[in-house]
Amino acid sequence: MSTLRRSLDSMKMKKRQFNHIVRHSSLLGDLGGLFVLILLLVSCARMGNPDGGWYDDTPPRVVSASPDERGVNVKSQKLTINFNEFIKIEDAQNKVIISPPQLEQADIKAAGRRIIVELKDSLKESTTYTVDFSDAITDNNEGNPMGNYTFSFSTGDHIDTLEVGGYCLNAADLEPIKGILVGLYDYASYDDSLFHTTPMMRVSRTNASGRFTIKGVAPGSYRIFALQDADGDYVFGQKSEMIGFSEDSIVPSWKPDTRQDTIWRDTLHIENILRVGYTHFLPDDVTLLCFQEPQTDRFLLKTERQEPEKIGFFFSYGHEEVPRLRGLNFDSDSAFVVETSLKRDTVYYWLRDTTLVNQDTLRLEANYYMSDSLGTLFLHTDTMEILPKVGYEKRKKDEQKEYEKWKKEQEKKKKREERYDSIMPVKPLQVKVTPMGQVEPMQTVWFETPQPLQRCDTSGVHLYVQIDSVWYNAPHEFTQHSARKYALKADWQEGLEYSLEIDSAAFCTIYGLENARVKQGLKVSEADKFSTLTVELSGLPPLDSVAVVRVALVDKSDKVVRESVMEADGSAVFFYLKPSTYYLRLHIDQNGNGEWDTGCYDEGRQAEPVYYFNEEVECKEKWDVNRKWNLTTTPRYRQKPAAVTKQKPEKARQQKNRNLERAKQMGIEYLKGKGVSL
Repeated sequence: MSTLRRSLDSMKMKKRQFNHIVRHSSLLGDLGGLFVLILLLVSCARMGNPDGGWYDDTPPRVVSASPDERGVNVKSQKLTINFNEFIKIEDAQNKVIISPPQLEQADIKAAGRRIIVELKDSLKESTTYTVDFSDAITDNNEGNPMGNYTFSFSTGDHIDTLEVGGYCLNAADLEPIKGILVGLYDYASYDDSLFHTTPMMRVSRTNASGRFTIKGVAPGSYRIFALQDADGDYVFGQKSEMIGFSEDSIVPSWKPDTRQDTIWRDTLHIENILRVGYTHFLPDDVTLLCFQEPQTDRFLLKTERQEPEKIGFFFSYGHEEVPRLRGLNFDSDSAFVVETSLKRDTVYYWLRDTTLVNQDTLRLEANYYMSDSLGTLFLHTDTMEILPKVGYEKRKKDEQKEYEKWKKEQEKKKKREERYDSIMPVKPLQVKVTPMGQVEPMQTVWFETPQPLQRCDTSGVHLYVQIDSVWYNAPHEFTQHSARKYALKADWQEGLEYSLEIDSAAFCTIYGLENARVKQGLKVSEADKFSTLTVELSGLPPLDSVAVVRVALVDKSDKVVRESVMEADGSAVFFYLKPSTYYLRLHIDQNGNGEWDTGCYDEGRQAEPVYYFNEEVECKEKWDVNRKWNLTTTPRYRQKPAAVTKQKPEKARQQKNRNLERAKQMGIEYLKGKGVSL
């Protein structure tokens, strides 16, 4: 009798569980009753074979707290939040934000059914405290997310409830910045030194979309800042820290509003769309464009001699004057050919004399500018010994091995009565020419040599064009671009064939190595293989006379494919584009130096503006494409297309609904067992 009673109780419990599922899940739809009936039958059939029971898909909820949630006149620095089930906190260090910020890190831990937060800093008077757990809280067994949860209390007689929201973007490319600190200062009492000396009043941290929400804000006027806080002191103390700031005042407010709440029947069908009232806090679209200030502190990172013929100096920051070298165990007068990087932070010294190349140890004195502890440049003298990665003896042995190998090959040829050499030929200078074979209209042909040249005879560089089977000299311009790079420009005519020829010995390196004769055919692609894009710009901010508006085409990796400068009529034109999908990026080069320049907080200077066209641009063969682009139509935080955005938003943690799937599966199994075709 007791066994029958337990079986009936079990069936009643399962029925209540299924009724609960049907009432709370719109996914069952019209099949809800059928599933309940089937599953009750399945439950009866399986009374003697338990299968583990139903999942716990209910998120944890708060049942009590000490002090009370939203409590006032709180004095305790220990917070205890009690839940209805065992819980855990994921990544508390990064996800949980306490405001006002705590200089001494709070102790946050989960213990069974409770979370205990111990604040180490003394509580401030008449202040609202918020502990924003974000989505860090889940139940211990099933991982059901509680959702975004914030615990608040006040040391005064009221709770401040206003909020300020917005986005943090990298000023250089509008990438969302994840995990950067955002905070407020009181506008009335703010001066420029506070950001360097005093922690912010209230703080938040951005998510993967660059979105932040600062909670518990009191009525008033504020200034807002972003800080990638490297040392945890909540102030801007290092130039390496990324920052963002706005000169405008922020005045928090609120208004009643409504939003749409979509109820889904299943993954494809909408059950209903409801209009739900909520409190809309403003502003919610503050956009901070963040940057790192110029790293002007200059110091020597390293020196190296990877190849015996050149010495490399690597600095943290460039300077217009390269280091002056004086040999201590060799004569350094006219001993070097100097090659610098674009930013002059890397300098190579090529040794002209092969005797010095073969000398393993070079002792020298280097005079260069570096920064002192205050960041002021001064002329520093350094004495150093420079050794090659591979010593002279080892190089000679390798050369001898190569010679022996060549000699054996020649002896084999001699025995086979084949043509052979008695003297090992010197390898000619290899000149790298790009592109090869096919050239596009308006394209530059580049020449690159592995070593600096002692001689470059431009009369030995020829360009011919074939017209009606006859070859003619083609006008061209040949110029030096850098220490080892040269450029050839010509008015390429579509569909024609060209011949690029370099006489032997036209190029000679500082080591006497000469090039062999080069003959390279080039064919110009026909214009109908390309597309033309015209971009009509509007909504530009006021521009200085030296400012240049640069429009770039980028691919899906956000790499620049082509750049064009805005003309006087407000348009930028791209000719001869290969068929592809492109994206548009615009940079206002305010000083006209051809580079994107970062900002400086102490000078009140923002980074140079960057914009994105928020649609892709498809170009096809023979197409003339036109796009109108107003820079102000789309907010900056929505401009960068998702296809070129590297920092992707995190997928929202959803409440699980595994009982529904289990119910469906059990019903299907039962019907199949009864021979029902599905």
